[in-house]
Amino acid sequence: MDLNVMSKEGEPTSRLVSTSFVPSSRDDLTLARLGKKPVLKRNFGFMAILGFSCTVLITWEGSLIGFISGLQNGGPSGIIYGFLVVWVGTLSVFATLSELVSMAPTSGGQYHWVSILAPPSSRKFFGYITGWLEITGWQSLVASGGYVTGTMIQGIILLTHPEYANNMQNWHGTLLFWGVILLSYGINTAVGSLLAKFEGLFLVIHLLGFFATILPLALLSEHSDSSAVFDSFLNLGGWQTQGLAFCIGVLGNVFAFLGGDAAIHMSEEIRNAAVVVPRSLLTGLLINGTLGFGMLIATLYCMGDIDIALAENPHYPFMSIFRTATGSTAGAAVMSAIVVVMAFSATTGCLASTSRVYFAFARDRGLPGWRILKKVSPRTSIPIYSVITTAVIAIILSLVNIGDSTAFNGVISISTAGLFGSYLIAASLLLYRRVTGGIRVANDEDILTNTVGSSLTWGPWRLHGIFGIANNIFSCIYLVFIFFFSFWPPSLEVTPQSMNYAVLVFGAVLLFSMIYYAVWARNVYSGPIVESIPYTGSPTPP
Repeated sequence: MDLNVMSKEGEPTSRLVSTSFVPSSRDDLTLARLGKKPVLKRNFGFMAILGFSCTVLITWEGSLIGFISGLQNGGPSGIIYGFLVVWVGTLSVFATLSELVSMAPTSGGQYHWVSILAPPSSRKFFGYITGWLEITGWQSLVASGGYVTGTMIQGIILLTHPEYANNMQNWHGTLLFWGVILLSYGINTAVGSLLAKFEGLFLVIHLLGFFATILPLALLSEHSDSSAVFDSFLNLGGWQTQGLAFCIGVLGNVFAFLGGDAAIHMSEEIRNAAVVVPRSLLTGLLINGTLGFGMLIATLYCMGDIDIALAENPHYPFMSIFRTATGSTAGAAVMSAIVVVMAFSATTGCLASTSRVYFAFARDRGLPGWRILKKVSPRTSIPIYSVITTAVIAIILSLVNIGDSTAFNGVISISTAGLFGSYLIAASLLLYRRVTGGIRVANDEDILTNTVGSSLTWGPWRLHGIFGIANNIFSCIYLVFIFFFSFWPPSLEVTPQSMNYAVLVFGAVLLFSMIYYAVWARNVYSGPIVESIPYTGSPTPP
């Protein structure tokens, strides 16, 4: 049956519409109005997805992991003020993303939004490039999570057995990386509802672990004076000005806030996603930001001689700080183990979100092998081949670490560039549409909305009037700032060891995606496909 629907712009919503669909719930109706068939089970409510958001974001743990970056470029005070800048900027970005996901709560996220917001003449290309940036950022984040978790396990071994320093090898961390990814894969594929329960459990560990870590640290250690914390700047990278050093060092805090939008890509598995996802994003950010800021203050007051900590563990000095503060190697190992467990939880959540991006982009024919990647397991209602692809690519990327850990840092850095690049395109187009009056209020008579060729309507969550425009502008400025500095090396004197290879990886991905688009994808990819439309003769579901 041909259900080709004409938009107000006079173009068909899709040449691929084939069936009508009778929605059985409001969630199914919302998805059907985006032209998508509901094939994933909605296992997440507000508390479950809040747990998912918080345990992927893990800001207090991430602030410890990325501690050394801000310390070298900015110093203790640079870390604190940089954290506040990033927290405010991320809050603005998340508010903008919340408006977008409320309009179109789909696993595709950024590339879907860009496809519907861009002018008709360029929406196909911009949506395609955004999809590749999105996948690149998320895939790199999975690899980063596996790498950080595996090498932190090495760090705990080094903490408890200092003689391990003589035998420590990159391939040890790579094998641990594989173990982390394979265990995450098992959790993601075992049972459809297991992931929601898993993340709910780890939300408890995330909150209780914060107090189990900060209380011994603050109560048992000697404290620095306040001037050493709030009025102490460093420029160990040799940059021309302290301000430039601060801008480069702020990326360590950005890492602590990466992945907070993971819930967006689980939207098709969340009940009442158009409202629940924005609430979970912003609530999770407020919780994690508060915990992260508290942990940073405590760590800076209690870090003692940082040179000693760096000598003992140059990659994760917070472990040595824990040992010095508590006076107990066993106690420091337990505190560090909490961070490792939460890093594993974040990796598991990142793998889930990344696989949903693969699934959504493949469903719209944007990836090689899309016929396989879009398949969903009938037993678990999980896009099993997308999960497998995410895990396999992460393991392949880990092989770089065996040869050169510095080169693998380029994989880690690209997660910031890829994600922030996709955010920037989506946020800029939303600003363009809102100032030109291109988005209207939704009504129950809409059959198709917020998909290619249909009208644009606001979702139930948004910032109204001038406040929404001001926030949108600020979020774009912040995204440009972070995206620009994500390619800078940590020091002025660039060597093969200090080079930021993100620019090389980013360029290679863009080049491959454009060649693939020119040779093949432009013939099969037409933006978000309208798989079906809601049957207009059915009553509004409860």
